[in-house]
Amino acid sequence: MGENTRTALSRDHVLEGAVALADEIGIEALTIRKLATALGTKPMTIYHYVSSKEEIIDGMVERVFSEIEKPSTEGEWLAALRHRCMSARAALNRHPWAAPLMESRTSPGPENLAHHEAVLACMRRGGLNWQETAHAYAILDAFIYGFALQETSLPSQAEGEFVEAAQDIAAAIDAEAYPNLVGLTVEHVFQPGYEFGDSFGFGLDLILEAIAKDSDTS
Repeated sequence: MGENTRTALSRDHVLEGAVALADEIGIEALTIRKLATALGTKPMTIYHYVSSKEEIIDGMVERVFSEIEKPSTEGEWLAALRHRCMSARAALNRHPWAAPLMESRTSPGPENLAHHEAVLACMRRGGLNWQETAHAYAILDAFIYGFALQETSLPSQAEGEFVEAAQDIAAAIDAEAYPNLVGLTVEHVFQPGYEFGDSFGFGLDLILEAIAKDSDTS
């Protein structure tokens, strides 16, 4: 960035660079020094815009929340909730480091707060009482974050690594001792068009169906 780095930088640029770097190397490996190098500046310059790594992480989480579409205030509430959940999963796929941090911040910013308020309002619009709302929110986000974490641990399916890894594992398993493991792998995973991510929509619909039933009985 050269001599104009200080004038070119801003808090938004620092956070944008931090998100991009974490997407590449992970949140554990992210340091102020590495971030400064990626931005073409010095660590002390970073501290001109943020006071600590924790403040950077708060800002990074805010940016991820800003990418998740809030439930619409119009139309069918369950469809709006489903759209939000699909958007959340997509954002977490773009930022594999984010899932464990989304609900851990002790200083939530406006994007974080506005997102939670919108989801709660959607559930209340659907007729859920406070207890049902608390259960529904906890279960939905546990599923979303858990599924996102599981996806990040799998080989890249886009490059065919997932099926290749499954083939290697299946070849080493005794089919007589573990017939169901081999059967699932051969008869389902190896089949054309298999996508691990398809299970997300299936599971999400099961949860939303149960939430809808709670709403109907309230």
